Amino acid sequence: MTDPLMPPAGTDLPALERLALHVARRCGRLVVDERPDDLGVAATKTSRTDVVTVMDQRSEALARELLATARPEDGFHGEEAGRVTTRSGITWVVDPIDGTVNYLYGIPAYAVSVAAVVGDPDVPGAWRPVAGAVVEPVTGEAHVAHLGGGARLVTAAGERSLVIPAAEDLGAALLATGFGYEAQVRAEQGRVIAQVLPCVRDIRRRGSAALDLCWVADGRVDAYFERGLHEWDLAGGWIVVTEAGGTVRGLGDRAPADPVTIAGPAGLADALDALLRRVVDQT
Repeated sequence: MTDPLMPPAGTDLPALERLALHVARRCGRLVVDERPDDLGVAATKTSRTDVVTVMDQRSEALARELLATARPEDGFHGEEAGRVTTRSGITWVVDPIDGTVNYLYGIPAYAVSVAAVVGDPDVPGAWRPVAGAVVEPVTGEAHVAHLGGGARLVTAAGERSLVIPAAEDLGAALLATGFGYEAQVRAEQGRVIAQVLPCVRDIRRRGSAALDLCWVADGRVDAYFERGLHEWDLAGGWIVVTEAGGTVRGLGDRAPADPVTIAGPAGLADALDALLRRVVDQT
């Protein structure tokens, strides 16, 4: 029986990684070079603080066009528009600007995330990424990976392989996290942070889940957790973390984003899981 969480036989995973990087870089240049001075908010999503800009929509449209041209049998699953069902077994999960509020305010901490996944990205536990790229358009940094190929940080100066060192001492760990947009969700996240903070070295909140995950992979933070991620927030950074030797999981035996995501080296992820299960509402 074919494993639905393995890529179809004969899939060229390095080629998927290269395509993810190409598309993410093209979209990154678009959102930087054509960012209007009077950037407009096109709509809101879950709340009035959860915005979508005109450039989110343009970036996703470009990604969809480039991917459809390169691999017309693949599916597409973007943050802003409708879905395209896969005919090849590969679906592209795209976040056209991860960190939209940062982008709206001119804070240069946002990313374009492009990942090839297998399975059904609508269902936690029923999918996994097999190749991806997360590009930070302002700095030009790119984190890339494909299944079995390791993870790398690519910069103008060159590239280096990423390996997450073993760690399990939560008290010495620098964590990253993020907050949702709905008031009730934020209130619960604030309660959790108040109980986690005394147990760790410190906590950072950058405003982009994709970048937080990549920072776990390259060692700028030790671990990451957040409640309420969507598949587009998660897909690109997930493959980077796991190919760097880390783990991406939910609480206990749950899948990532069901409803909490934890990322880090296995021992530290276990320690963080034990802490969070004591303080997080898991419903």
